[in-house]
Amino acid sequence: MFQLPANTIVNRSIPKNSFEGFANPRQKKILTNVVGKIRWLNKLSSKTINLDGKDVKEIQLFEISLKQRESISEITNLIDRVIPYNIVFLIRFENEFRLSATQKHKHPTNEDQSVVDWTFISDWVDTDNFRFRLNLQQSLDFVFSDLCYQLVGKQSGTQPDIIALIAFEQRKKQLTDQIQKLESGIKTCKQFNKKVELNLELQKCKYDLLKIDQ
Repeated sequence: MFQLPANTIVNRSIPKNSFEGFANPRQKKILTNVVGKIRWLNKLSSKTINLDGKDVKEIQLFEISLKQRESISEITNLIDRVIPYNIVFLIRFENEFRLSATQKHKHPTNEDQSVVDWTFISDWVDTDNFRFRLNLQQSLDFVFSDLCYQLVGKQSGTQPDIIALIAFEQRKKQLTDQIQKLESGIKTCKQFNKKVELNLELQKCKYDLLKIDQ
């Protein structure tokens, strides 16, 4: 899908039970019932594409095929926690795809695990509408950050700032959750004055959401 250089190809199957020792019962059930196969497709590093990075030392590309078209964020986050390198997940169900990439940092007390900061996930797209690119320019930091911008539909520019992007996404989620909560409260509210108050707060949240999206 990404048309990457031949020397980046790994094309190795990863057994699902490799992660069962780190999984809780719910995650094990998802691995069994929802996840089909996991393949390690490509490895981007200074040795394979002649690009290095300050924070991003390697980018692994994993393909996860699904038995059912469901969210598997619990599984991708699980894999992200136990593999120290940045991973781009190509999640596939039949002829539809979605991408997931996570910004993370080292665990302060367990060097074998990572802490997930934020996960960027695209919408589902079919093969004909797959427009995502791994732009092999500048550095591995740029390659990864630029893709994360693509996943949320924003332009990265020449110096993508993934920390700023995370702050934007966190604020967007906060406002979206608040809007849903207010809309639900308005539907069930019986007091006229309280309903007016909730509506005013709702309009402010919608304005703030529109403003940050511009």
